[in-house]
Amino acid sequence: MLFKKPKAGRSGQLKNGPHAIKESSSAKQSQDDSVTQLLGVTIAAINTTKDLVPIALAKGILGTIANILTIAQSVIKNKSDFQAIADKCETIRDILERATKDATEDDLRGYLGHALSQLNKSVNRINSDVASLKEQGFWHRLLSVTIDRDRIIGWEKDLDQVLVIFRTEAIAGIAIRVEKLALGPRGNTHGINDIQYRPPMPPSPPSMFYGRGDLVAELTNLVVNDEHIALIGPGGMGKSSLAKTILHEAVIAEKFTDRRYFVTYDGMDPSTITFEAFTTRFAEALGIELAGTNSVQQISTCLRSASALVVLDNAETFEEAGESSALREIPQAIAEIACIPGVILILTSRSRRSAPNVPWITKDIPPLDSNSAQEAFFRIYRPASRSNADKGITNLLQDLEFHPLSINLLANAAQQNGWSPVILLERWKDRHSAVLDHGEGKLQSLSFTMQLSLSSPSIQKLGEEGRHVLAVIAFLPQGLNEALSKRILPSTLQIDTICDILWRQSLIYRQGGFVKMLAPIRHYVRDSLPLPDSMCLREIRTFYYRTVQQCSKERDSHADIIISDHLNIEHVVAFDLAHTPEETYRACWEFLECLEWHLPRPTSLTPAIFNIIENSSARTPKARCLWYLGWLYITLSQHTEAMKAFNAVGALNLATGNHGIVAECVSECADIYRCQGRFVQSQQVLEGFQRSESWEYLSEPTKAQVWYFLDIARMYTFATSADELFVRSMEDRAWGLQSKIWHCRAKFYHGGDIVLANAQLEDLLLQCTGTRDLFTRRNALEGLAGVALCEGRLSEAMDILQKIVEIFEGQQSHYVLWYTVLKAVVASKQGDYALARELIHSAPGPLQFFALRSAFVFLHRSYSSACIELTAGAYDRAESHFITTIEGCDIQGHLDFKAYSKRGLGEIAFVHGDFALAAECFTQIRSLCTEMGVPLRHLYSCEPFYALPDRFEGWTLFLEDRSPFSNVI
Repeated sequence: MLFKKPKAGRSGQLKNGPHAIKESSSAKQSQDDSVTQLLGVTIAAINTTKDLVPIALAKGILGTIANILTIAQSVIKNKSDFQAIADKCETIRDILERATKDATEDDLRGYLGHALSQLNKSVNRINSDVASLKEQGFWHRLLSVTIDRDRIIGWEKDLDQVLVIFRTEAIAGIAIRVEKLALGPRGNTHGINDIQYRPPMPPSPPSMFYGRGDLVAELTNLVVNDEHIALIGPGGMGKSSLAKTILHEAVIAEKFTDRRYFVTYDGMDPSTITFEAFTTRFAEALGIELAGTNSVQQISTCLRSASALVVLDNAETFEEAGESSALREIPQAIAEIACIPGVILILTSRSRRSAPNVPWITKDIPPLDSNSAQEAFFRIYRPASRSNADKGITNLLQDLEFHPLSINLLANAAQQNGWSPVILLERWKDRHSAVLDHGEGKLQSLSFTMQLSLSSPSIQKLGEEGRHVLAVIAFLPQGLNEALSKRILPSTLQIDTICDILWRQSLIYRQGGFVKMLAPIRHYVRDSLPLPDSMCLREIRTFYYRTVQQCSKERDSHADIIISDHLNIEHVVAFDLAHTPEETYRACWEFLECLEWHLPRPTSLTPAIFNIIENSSARTPKARCLWYLGWLYITLSQHTEAMKAFNAVGALNLATGNHGIVAECVSECADIYRCQGRFVQSQQVLEGFQRSESWEYLSEPTKAQVWYFLDIARMYTFATSADELFVRSMEDRAWGLQSKIWHCRAKFYHGGDIVLANAQLEDLLLQCTGTRDLFTRRNALEGLAGVALCEGRLSEAMDILQKIVEIFEGQQSHYVLWYTVLKAVVASKQGDYALARELIHSAPGPLQFFALRSAFVFLHRSYSSACIELTAGAYDRAESHFITTIEGCDIQGHLDFKAYSKRGLGEIAFVHGDFALAAECFTQIRSLCTEMGVPLRHLYSCEPFYALPDRFEGWTLFLEDRSPFSNVI
């Protein structure tokens, strides 16, 4: 406040009536003089503030109320009636001074602007009334004192109604700060990957939360002011509950809206966590799916789209990671994410090893105060007479160091067992007197509380079985699947009863069909109790391994268990690989196969498999585990990891003289290059293998396989005549029919007779009818669909593609999606853009699942979407899809889709008349084609569905060096 007004008591409110007592004229004059002085001081303060406030609207409001008071001071006779108005004007001055401090005109877009607008209307209305009465001379001729007072009271009410707006929390004292929080980063309301982004809901705030009000307010203020926070404390101190509460504070919800994320690393083993596991869990919490390598870039791209608050919960899991590369890479990733403008991190951890290079404000979470601890305790524990218990319980809670989780566990033990306060105190004394007598300082609160809970009668009645179940739940990272518990532990007859009792004692909790332990309790049990005994481990292993084996034999058998318990199965396999590897290899490779089929994701088994000791008995099973690991990574489109696995398999089999498997590994690596559009590299790998010493040991069918993959790559380069392609593999029994189909397709792609190609493919399709090889029939139908497309028989092309969809429906979901996308492309060429968009975006859940996890499928879908929008003339949408595809190609190393998308961007630039940009795009295609080994004029020859409509002629004019490119280049 710039000025203080003189103290002036308000005159008593007068009542008009026959018995009203009139003030003496001298008293009235004295009161009017006092108000005149008050008005003068208030006017001076308002004028001074008007010169200081930065907002023009606020300046205008202050000028208006100064004018109102000036008229009252100079003209109005009953000045004393204006004291309340003067007080309210002073309040307005004070509020505007504080509310507009450091504000800019941009801050008027939200709540503050609305409040100022309402105030401006009110003061202008009052000013207009006052000025009008002054000009008309009504003050001296018409108005009575009663009418004057009534009108003044009406003006007072108007101002009161507006001031209510300013007295809300959003304006008073913190108006500008809250306004900026509500608006967030300006000009960036849409993410770049809207298709994949599905904002999740933050977890609910804790239902029981005591004694943290001041801490919540302090931490919320830090978050509002863009500070990164590390919440540090022992397990069970309430760090996670504190973070969840902050997420739901009103000012936080207003600032970050639906971009409040809670990333929990509970349930993950610090000794085996990998960088991939860290980023996968992070991405799941963001509602995105990772595709391929450079996961941090994908996460960062999502977070850059708008302000975001991210809680990294149970950070000790990755801070203490045993895997050396994870220990190095995870802190770097956190530091990179922390540097993103508008992104705020809250980290909860028992460890102080917070990520370096992040300006953390570290907060040690204190225990509860005595009153809050008692409130939390007696909320659960309801003794007959609390008054007799307070003193003893207060001392007991103090011995527990007011540790929140310990208080919860202790209260539940006392309540569920029906202990009186006296018995509870005796139990505590009996168990802990020796420790206290040794004077070792602070108690290990969780340990003592756990011992007390475990000594309760209900737990003691469980005997060794209860401890075994505790050990099992702690051993399994997901906890125990309640629906399967009797099958997992068949010898534990009372498993349901045991779980119910453990739940009542707050030793476990239920979530998603599993009984789980809080991380501090789980670590305590692991450290304090033995591992599950040999019988429990054998039963767990038997159930999970039998499930895996059955699923491996019959693809969909027990798939639901693989999906629900995948982390538990993975943990058991990793545990057994370290202790009994010879008995575990089969389960390992079968589990990897099941993951590929039903839940493709990176696996923490990767380092364990690569670290298997290579002795004579382990080479073959290790190679088989690596083989299925490679196929899992192919499904994930993680090509580098897949080739690493296949190369390792090849080396192991080369050492054992199994040259046929070596050839398969080489073929798979070459085909990965082909899928990336790296046809020259694919060809070089296979030609180099033919010069290796392994070649002479191969069977003819294996050589035919190598020739087949080699000719697939050579078909795209046009370096070999189509008549020569697939000839050597054509006579092989296994590869012959496939080779004949591709020979026919190659001749068509290389400019052969289209009618002849159609007839030959139809004949070959008839030969596929009797075979069980779905892919052979698929290849023939795909060739026929391509021929129909090029001949303009678009309806027939749609029908053929639908036949392919029906082949894979219910079996290979990602192929269903692949050919549904091609149907969408054909629909766009028919001019039915609504159908095309519906087909490409209406994939059901399982298809969406595969599309998001396979970068190859994603690129196919993204590029096809761009082509559809380009054909429809929606150039802005097309451009967005082309750019997204190029970004995906850069991450995955794909050259073909990148070249196709550059062509699309070039055509859009050409349509817009930006010939320089078009030439730049087309020039980049030259270098890409050189790297791929594809002639410029045959960019689409082998992929007719990816070709753009003929009306887009920029590329053709560029190749022919015709206008306008003859002048641009």
